[in-house]
Amino acid sequence: MSPRRRKVLRWTLAALAVLTGMFLLATARLFVWPPSDRPARVDAVVALGGDPGSLRAKEAIRLARDGAAPVVVISLGGYPEAPCPRPVGGLTLVCFRARPLNTRGEAEHVARLATRMHWHRIIVVSERSQTTRARMLFKRCTDATILMVPVADPGSRQAYDVAYEWAALAKALTVVRAC
Repeated sequence: MSPRRRKVLRWTLAALAVLTGMFLLATARLFVWPPSDRPARVDAVVALGGDPGSLRAKEAIRLARDGAAPVVVISLGGYPEAPCPRPVGGLTLVCFRARPLNTRGEAEHVARLATRMHWHRIIVVSERSQTTRARMLFKRCTDATILMVPVADPGSRQAYDVAYEWAALAKALTVVRAC
């Protein structure tokens, strides 16, 4: 191999290494360790895809029980539709099924609730990998202050969740930019 080809190959490999490193850092920051907020007193705690028994629903109820909010809102997903959890003493429990059944649909529905109920501060409980995109969508849909309190993704799905979130974030940034 000629010295010129070796030099081009080295520069190409170095550029690929830098790009790979940047991609891994972005993945870590956006989906593995995204910015999150401390729970605070809010008007409502929302669990995304928080079917009964899910870590998200349990965390939303726990936060409300600990005094974060008087209202827990749970987005029901799954096929067939999951039932709403049993009422929790002293808390108002609101369950809904988003249409469309995705994070944007959840943000739109919660934004309508926030307007109707005059909520100004909301905690959103999502899986950690979903936090960045959920924050962006909720901020697009409502003027309420959004606090993101993520829960861990199931370990067996981490790679899938990160790949899904890259694609979903790209779509939200380029194709579906409205609330």
